[in-house]
Amino acid sequence: MAVLHNKIDASILKQKLLEETEPRTTISFYNYFQIVNPQEFRDFLYKNLSSLNVFGRIYVATEGINAQISVPSFNFELLRNFLYSIFQLNGIRLNIAVDDDGKSFWVLKVKVREQIVADAIDDSSFNMHQKGKYVDAVKMNEMLNEGDTVVIDMRNHYEYEVGHFKNAIELPSDTFREQLPMAIEMMKGNEEKNIIMYCTGGIRCEKASAFMLHKGFKNVFHLEGGIINYAQQAKEKNIPSKFIGKNFVFDNRLGERITEDIIAKCHQCGKPADTHTNCVNSGCHLLFIQCEECAKAFNGTCSKECKDIIALPEEEQKEIRKGIDKGQNIFNKARVRKRLNENV
Repeated sequence: MAVLHNKIDASILKQKLLEETEPRTTISFYNYFQIVNPQEFRDFLYKNLSSLNVFGRIYVATEGINAQISVPSFNFELLRNFLYSIFQLNGIRLNIAVDDDGKSFWVLKVKVREQIVADAIDDSSFNMHQKGKYVDAVKMNEMLNEGDTVVIDMRNHYEYEVGHFKNAIELPSDTFREQLPMAIEMMKGNEEKNIIMYCTGGIRCEKASAFMLHKGFKNVFHLEGGIINYAQQAKEKNIPSKFIGKNFVFDNRLGERITEDIIAKCHQCGKPADTHTNCVNSGCHLLFIQCEECAKAFNGTCSKECKDIIALPEEEQKEIRKGIDKGQNIFNKARVRKRLNENV
C-alpha cells in the first residue's frame, strides 16, 4: 500500500488557508498508550482526518500519540466523534486554543516516531503509567499559594522567556531529554515537598512527573492539560491567572496571549517585546524575539548580516545557503548577547 501523504506544494496550501473564510478551531491532544503497529495506525488517522479537512502535525509511536491540529469549526463535532470512536482515545481531553486565528496549520502531517516525547530514559523498570496526580486550574492556584510547593517549568528556555507561572523554576535547556536529569539534580533535598510540573499541553510534564516518582520523589503533581487547559479553565471559572505573559505554541502562531504582561525583551534592542519570529533569511531562519521597530529596521531579519543577504539577488542567496546546516536554530542566551553586542 502506498504511503498516504500530501502531494500539493506547501506554499500553495498556505495561500489557500489564508484565503479561507470559514473559521477553524486549533486543538491539541495526546495520550500515552500502546500502539502495536504505528504505521498502520498512522495511515488510518491520515485517511480519516484528511476527509475532515484537518491540518496539523501528529506524531505516532509505540508509546502513544501527540497531536496539534486545526479543523474547520463546522467539522469539530465530527472530529471529536471520530477520535472518540477509537477505544484508546474515547473521552480524551481536547485542548482548544485560547488565542486562535485559525491560521495555525495549512497541511496535515502524520509521522511515525520512535517516541512521542524523546526522553533518553534508559531504564527498563521505568513505568510511564505510574505518574503524578493531576491538578486543575483551581487546585493549581491553591497550591501556588502554599509555601511548601515547588513549581517546575518543563518547557524550553525560549518558551519560558515569554511566559511562565510566577516563581516557576526554569530548567535552562533546549531539550526535554536534558531537562529530566536536570530536574532531579535541582530538586535533591526536596523529596518531601509538593512538586508541580507543567508544560504547554500536558504531554511533557506527565512523563516528567512519572520520572520524578521513579526517582524517589513523593508528592509529585502535574498540570492537567498544561497551560492551554489552565488558561481555558481560569477563564471559564473567572479565577485569576497565575500564568503571566504568552504561551509559546509550536504552530504558525508561535504564541497565544494569556495575560497582557510582556515579560520578555527584544533580542536586538532590549525593549519589552514577546513576539517570536523566524529570521526571513532562508539560510538562517533563526527563532528569536523581535519588536516592531527592529522588525522594520532589520526587514524581519535577526542581524545586519542577514539583512544584507536578503537584499542580494535570489541566485546569490542560494549560493550562500549551499552547505549550511541550520540545525536547531534557536536564539539561545549566548546568541542573544552576541546579537545585542553586534547591533548596538
